[in-house]
Amino acid sequence: MYRKQLKYILPFLIPAFILSLPLNAFGIDHFTFVEQRVMAIFVLATLCWILEPIPIYATSVLIIMLELLTISTKGLWFTKIASPDLGKLIDYHEIIGVFASPIIMLFLGGFFLALAATKYKLDINLARILLKPFGKEPKFVMLGLMIITAIFSMFMSNTATTAMMLSILTPVLALFSTKDLGKTAFSLAVPIAANVGGIATPIGTPPNAVALKYLVDENNISFGQWMMFGVPFVVILLFISWMLLCHLFPSTAKEIKLNIDSKFLKTPKAITVYVVFVVTILLWLMGGNHGMNAYVVALIPVTVFSMFKIITKEDLKKISWDVLWLVSGGIALGIALDKSGLAQHTIASIPFATLHPLLLISGAALLCLVMANFMSNTASANLLLPIVAALGASMHSLLPYGGEVVLILAVTFAASLGMSLPISTPPNALAFASGNIKTKQMAKVGIIVGLVGVLLSFAMLYILNEFSIII
Repeated sequence: MYRKQLKYILPFLIPAFILSLPLNAFGIDHFTFVEQRVMAIFVLATLCWILEPIPIYATSVLIIMLELLTISTKGLWFTKIASPDLGKLIDYHEIIGVFASPIIMLFLGGFFLALAATKYKLDINLARILLKPFGKEPKFVMLGLMIITAIFSMFMSNTATTAMMLSILTPVLALFSTKDLGKTAFSLAVPIAANVGGIATPIGTPPNAVALKYLVDENNISFGQWMMFGVPFVVILLFISWMLLCHLFPSTAKEIKLNIDSKFLKTPKAITVYVVFVVTILLWLMGGNHGMNAYVVALIPVTVFSMFKIITKEDLKKISWDVLWLVSGGIALGIALDKSGLAQHTIASIPFATLHPLLLISGAALLCLVMANFMSNTASANLLLPIVAALGASMHSLLPYGGEVVLILAVTFAASLGMSLPISTPPNALAFASGNIKTKQMAKVGIIVGLVGVLLSFAMLYILNEFSIII
């Protein structure tokens, strides 16, 4: 009982305690009032995202509101009283504008594509066509499911992809005997492929969107450059995951058959969806060669589908607005850490320069991996990326290893690899709800895939940096 009460009280007590402390008394360089308030908001966000006394998307809204009230140019009057220790207030336009950030528009475009693809049966028909070459042997059908799931997750919400693929899988699981481990393998294959697949594109998963906030100017990475790294990474890790599942959970069934009875719709609206889907992806793949960036391209499906009533008012209710709010909160937290000077101030107070760059990169990635297993991977990225971005920009010793870009990417991919528990990701939760997976089975596979994935990202980032492919 007391633990439950602590869960609700602790997130609010500790930040209040921080605000009351003279931090310089602890040997920490003097912080301004604005920096101290940002620190309290950061701790509050951390505790709320971990303990979840309120929904994680509500935490993001709370962050934005607190920033507007306490550190913005339009905050409460007593928070702006002139003082040598006040620090720099942040323009309220920058904070409240995160709801319309280009990154949010990028995700909104992805959600519109996903909704339209499901509504007009593009996704299930693609699955029917693409799975056909994989035959009837269980391990190859599972490989096909993983490939298709990963491909969908590159451009769609991994949660929506998992829900779709699990619905396709339901009649197949019924063909396995009660004690056949193949049922567990198939049930785990879908969330693993969905989690891994999202790494391949900038819009595949929310941590990637958070990373884009810090990959700007000289560190900018285009849609195509991201995929030059992301797709080979996903292909290799997916193959390793498939072999692992086949080894740990071998099936006794000799043959299975996927019965997907569906055909492509030929209505004008369906054809419009197919054309816009292909055109949008092609424009994303072409990078800035046509003069538009990925954010502008993302608004094409939003505009076309709205104009022709392909996505209606009722459909809009199905969009994952909570994800958009969650990402907005992360962006707002990053702005506060950066504009207030707290991130740079904190980094300057810690002797990171004494660490070897490789130790720093691996330590940050492993820390993110551990955090992402126990809390939202987006929340993990939201908390760590502002700090590592500031750190990467200040450490010249990182330059021979790819600099700030490598550090940001290593942490970003680690965030998506935290998938060892049912609570780690929505795809894990959906698969666990099927009743075919035990927690220890998910943990065993998730830990192995996560650690292998982090090591693989180090190796590939090193190779790509050596050949100056993305750095």
